[in-house]
Amino acid sequence: MIKVYGEAVTKKMLNILILDILHKYSDEEHHLTQQEIIRKLKCEYGVEGTDRRTVRDNVQSLVDMGYGIENEGDDGYYMYERQFDDAELRLLIDSVLFSKTISDTAAKRLIKKLKSFGNVYFDTKVSHVKQTPVLNRTDNKSVLYNVSAINEAIDRKKKITFRYNRYGTDFKMHDQGKQYIMNPYQMVASNGRYYLLGNIDKYENITYYRIDKMSQVEVMDEKIKAQKDVMGIDGHLNLPKHMAEHIYMLYGDSVVASIKTDIGMMDTLVDWFGKDFRIIKKEGEEVVISVKCNERALFYWALQYGPHLEVLGPESLRSKLSEAVEEMAKKYRK
Repeated sequence: MIKVYGEAVTKKMLNILILDILHKYSDEEHHLTQQEIIRKLKCEYGVEGTDRRTVRDNVQSLVDMGYGIENEGDDGYYMYERQFDDAELRLLIDSVLFSKTISDTAAKRLIKKLKSFGNVYFDTKVSHVKQTPVLNRTDNKSVLYNVSAINEAIDRKKKITFRYNRYGTDFKMHDQGKQYIMNPYQMVASNGRYYLLGNIDKYENITYYRIDKMSQVEVMDEKIKAQKDVMGIDGHLNLPKHMAEHIYMLYGDSVVASIKTDIGMMDTLVDWFGKDFRIIKKEGEEVVISVKCNERALFYWALQYGPHLEVLGPESLRSKLSEAVEEMAKKYRK
């Protein structure tokens, strides 16, 4: 927000003040005449003695500089082009509003900043953000710092050190008493959470850590391990492929599985696996698909949708599911 007033205003600043007024008070449905701009200059910034010609010349200079301002003659001026349109702002605000990764305080601060990109009329279009909803948000207030530090480490190809926390029965986060050193490769969002994909030196495979559970993140001077030395990414992290195979962000080997289900499950299959699966058999309403996925993740996914599908293979996964279903059945038998 511009904070100049009265005598502090110079002629060189006038076009910036007019731009601010047009940004805040105009759009395709709300135009400002030259006289209305003059009144707002006086009320908001204490600027007096401005005439219509001065307003016209300053608006024209803004148009010459590339700002999307339209002149509708007697109806006045309005901004038809902004950094974000209302739909884009709404999408960004909703992303923050329903994120579980950041604290309530950080969410409110970010939403306030995003709303400033709109005009005074935009606020009425997002009345649902007057108060942030009561979500299962993180208690970790250092998440945004964590993201910044990790981003720096990835850019510089440096290792990081951090502590990891878990919830106790008191519903508070507790340090697990161990310092981790990690080779960070990529940050990803999955199922409303933010994860760091990387490698711990003594292991050969990729691993994941929830960023909202990390604390005391520091960038080290030591270079990261080359990705070619990490199993599961083959020297190059193909993120879309990797995410499609690791639907629950569990590390471990991927397997090619065949699953029998019905056509009504197609939406669910695409939601979870994208389009990275093949239909290998179709008979009436039944289909059999082939998909490559992390075996542990597929185990939990198959339990989640158990009544609607059958895992045909691999046999190792089918056996684990059979044992798990049997154990569950014992708990619910009278």
